[in-house]
Amino acid sequence: MDLFTEENLNSQNKNLPLAVRLRPTSLDQLFGQDHILGKNKLLRRAIEADRLTSLILFGPPGVGKTSLAWCIANITQANYVAINATTSNVEELRKIIAASKLRAKEGKKKTILFIDEIHRFNKAQQDVLLPDVEEGRLVLIGATVHNPYFSLTSALLSRSIVCELKELQSADLLNIIDLALKNREKGLGNFKVKLDKKALNFLAKSCEGDARRVLSALELGVLTTPADKDGYIHFDLEIAQESIQKKAVVYDRDGDGHYDTASAFIKSMRGSDPDAAIYWMAKMLYAGEDPRFIARRICILASEDVGNADPLALVLANAALQVCEFVGMPEARIPLAQAVTYVACAPKSNASYLAVEKATRDIQENKVQEVPDHLKDASYDGARELGHGLEYKYSHDYPGHYVKQQYMRKKMCYYEPTDLGHEAKIKERLEKLRQASSAADKDMHSHSQNGPAGKGKSK
Repeated sequence: MDLFTEENLNSQNKNLPLAVRLRPTSLDQLFGQDHILGKNKLLRRAIEADRLTSLILFGPPGVGKTSLAWCIANITQANYVAINATTSNVEELRKIIAASKLRAKEGKKKTILFIDEIHRFNKAQQDVLLPDVEEGRLVLIGATVHNPYFSLTSALLSRSIVCELKELQSADLLNIIDLALKNREKGLGNFKVKLDKKALNFLAKSCEGDARRVLSALELGVLTTPADKDGYIHFDLEIAQESIQKKAVVYDRDGDGHYDTASAFIKSMRGSDPDAAIYWMAKMLYAGEDPRFIARRICILASEDVGNADPLALVLANAALQVCEFVGMPEARIPLAQAVTYVACAPKSNASYLAVEKATRDIQENKVQEVPDHLKDASYDGARELGHGLEYKYSHDYPGHYVKQQYMRKKMCYYEPTDLGHEAKIKERLEKLRQASSAADKDMHSHSQNGPAGKGKSK
């Protein structure tokens, strides 16, 4: 049931993948995950004190879930049994549990049961584990790429420490590659490999935090590339691309490639070209751009360049940003594509953006207006004595929920809605309100001429 026995690992069996041969045997050999395995962290203390009862590990592929389970078994000197939930069943679980009980009864080493893809187990299968996990007759370590709070039963979760493993950083992958090339016993140290810097950086970036993927690509490239006359294997960028089946894209996150592509992406959406916008987004994602960066650009453009011409654009863009945070890549590209195409096809208006720019410039260059007295806060004692809030007209008390009222000491016009999309309706409403205000001004002027003062004159 367990492929990764110590005997196999020490035999340098060439049939075992490089990622398996290099599997660490101690916590200090694990790269990344300092947030849970750093010095004095709870999980590390629990492992070193051999106090684990049940552990659920979740995170993206190739970040060390299986390796951590193997380390725990090695550190605690436990009997290690590994199964995969996609091929296992209740009958197999019962046999493993029975064997672990027998070992415990005979005073032998306790059993660690590692279940990969544990989210595949249904409720009945998960329930089989509960009594023995609770009684400590075996230590369960489950691994999953899915959020366990959505896929595992609350009963199993309540008996487990749940830890999220993060995507490995480029620096971690570079260290893993270096280890693989230097390790003569389990790695590729017996090969004379010249690894170009571009190829090294490409592997570290394009493997997206997946150590298994980077080691598989490295091994494939080394084993399939002929050595030169001096016995050296030249592992260049082209070989790296072939090994990982992904070509390099000119896109430096800190250089022109990043800024030029992002600029083209934004301008394509602004220019209502959904095809070009999707292309530039796909290029950024392919090159390893953070999808949250893309989502933030969509949100900004939905407000700056679409605005009130289609208010739903900002709602959809914000939803895509939130979904991005929740699901991650590669699925995040789907809601991003929906938002990009919607925003690109939406009617455009930058009237809201121009309005705040004009108002900001006015504040910077001219005297700042004081708040009119009738608009000032009147909620505290003494406000009325200061004249604050007096003569304020509550809009909902008037027909159409509108009443003419002075909201600035000096009337200014910043927002000028366009005739496009929903903003045309806004423009129409504002014009009606302004006409109503103009009519009210005329009535007031007429009243002042024919009112009490006017009557006095007529007399």
